[in-house]
Amino acid sequence: MKRISYLDQLLTLPEVRHALLSPDGRWVAFVWYRFHENFDVFAVPADGSTLPVPLTHTPELTWLVSWTPDSRAVIVEEDHDGDERVRLFSVAVDRPGEMQPLTEDRPPYFIRGGDLHPGGDWLFYGANYDFDRQAVIEPTWVYRHDLRSGERVAIARPARPAWSTPSLNRPGTHLIYARKDRHPSGRQFHLVDVAGQEDREILHFGDRAKCHARWFPDGEHILVLSESRDGRPQDYQSLGVYHWPSDEMRWLIDDPARAIERAWVSPDGLLVVDEIRAARHTPSFVDPATGEEVRFPSLPGNLLPLGRAADGAWIARYYSSTRPAELVRFDLETITDNPEALTSLTSLTHVAAHTGLDWERLAAADDFRWPSVDGVEIQGWLYRADPNPRRAVIYVHGGPSSHSEDHLNAQIQYFVSRGFNVLDVNYRGSTGFGLAFRESIKEDGWGGREQADIAAGARALIEAGLADAGRVGVTGTSYGGYSAWFLITHYPPDVIGAAAPICGMTDLVLDYETTRPDLRPYSEEMMGGSPAEVPERYAERSPINAVPDIQGRLLIVQGAQDPNVTPENVREVVQRLDAHDIDYDLLVFDDEGHGIAKPVNQRKLYAHLADFFSTL
Repeated sequence: MKRISYLDQLLTLPEVRHALLSPDGRWVAFVWYRFHENFDVFAVPADGSTLPVPLTHTPELTWLVSWTPDSRAVIVEEDHDGDERVRLFSVAVDRPGEMQPLTEDRPPYFIRGGDLHPGGDWLFYGANYDFDRQAVIEPTWVYRHDLRSGERVAIARPARPAWSTPSLNRPGTHLIYARKDRHPSGRQFHLVDVAGQEDREILHFGDRAKCHARWFPDGEHILVLSESRDGRPQDYQSLGVYHWPSDEMRWLIDDPARAIERAWVSPDGLLVVDEIRAARHTPSFVDPATGEEVRFPSLPGNLLPLGRAADGAWIARYYSSTRPAELVRFDLETITDNPEALTSLTSLTHVAAHTGLDWERLAAADDFRWPSVDGVEIQGWLYRADPNPRRAVIYVHGGPSSHSEDHLNAQIQYFVSRGFNVLDVNYRGSTGFGLAFRESIKEDGWGGREQADIAAGARALIEAGLADAGRVGVTGTSYGGYSAWFLITHYPPDVIGAAAPICGMTDLVLDYETTRPDLRPYSEEMMGGSPAEVPERYAERSPINAVPDIQGRLLIVQGAQDPNVTPENVREVVQRLDAHDIDYDLLVFDDEGHGIAKPVNQRKLYAHLADFFSTL
């Protein structure tokens, strides 16, 4: 029998990435990564009566968008080689594998969302396209697509670009969608009827305040999570319920001591509250009628409830650094706050049956902390190789408005197996540590003290004897790639000896000009304006302008189809590197977009990265 390498074991380990309970609470649809050769959509009964069924199986990235109102089918999206120009399909649960196309293949625009009307004839989504003029536009308009005639009517036409995913209520009468009309830092929500006769702002809590909104099942109440209640800035998020027919807002949780990050509505109308402290989830649920809140048990790793199934059981994702993310169900009455309670979780996805992974080889994530240059405490997850190799790789998450968790990361686990200590850093600007910490990155803008946080982590590893000076490398994707670029251009080799940026920005002006239009407001928010408004800051924080200062080793990785951090970033920096006679290695994946996602390509990439850092 052929022996499977540890890397192959990691890259064939299925991982649940995204899941949605059906409106009737009887099914769970989810994205399973690495079960097939890429991302695919599966469905499983919420009662666990049968095993998961693959609804899709394609070589491309296929993602779950929504359930149909009757709970009989899902809407999925599929792109080509990570170009993000998706096509929407419907797939019936009782006809798995039959992907019925709803939109055209390889569109010149970006689609956001996809909700089917209860009547079955209309599909609603956002698109940065004017179908009347057949022209790409900057903002994302909301469309009603008649699936019989093919007619597409813009029912909402925002003037400014913004990441916006329109959401249809269950009765099929109205949609809510986000806008950024007032300031790049803010987010407001509009309500539009399906006929497009009335498009009005309903949620606005300050020009610079973000709010989030989700429908309740009744189609009249809306869950609201906001950074402000009255226009004044807060260091926390408040949670409430808005009733749009009466324009009544009722706040349920308004507590500065709470660190609420997200919230959503269970199919039966209960609110699931995701509070995160020090990058650990402490979820609860709230009865919106009474305001009563109940916390879920605290378990090792992360338990993230999706909602309550039709039979009363709770459905959740559960994961840790030594256990891949899978779907579980449990009875709240039988689960308690102790490690033994893990036996009360019933797996719906049965990952152990689909892998030959040697679980004993997985490294646990240890909470590791250090002071930054200004004394702010920074947290990261430390993965220790045994025996201690006295060399390390720093892994930098993307975003930057996201955070690294205690979860199983195949790339990190492979690095550990190759003899590296790995530090996964939650620098300032990360979520998971409260709103004030997340917002603090905007005090400097990208390339400020958040980069000093990461460099201080490298020094902390050296001081702790986990790496020798000159034997620390850094890698990451997206903003993590930008950070790798920034660190190798701004720190000496005794701090950062090597960098492998993956799909990372090199020239922030070029990136602003070539990225997707709905991402530009995010750059403006983080940098304090556009390149025209603050040109000095964009120039100063662009790693390309510090290329002559590179002293460590450099490996550049890029997806050729990336519409987010486009390949122009690499083409321009390579010219600058060549002009200054600076050595580098270049690895381009022609069939990848923003990040290297296909396991067949990850096999090549991870081995290449480990070999590259082995020279430290």
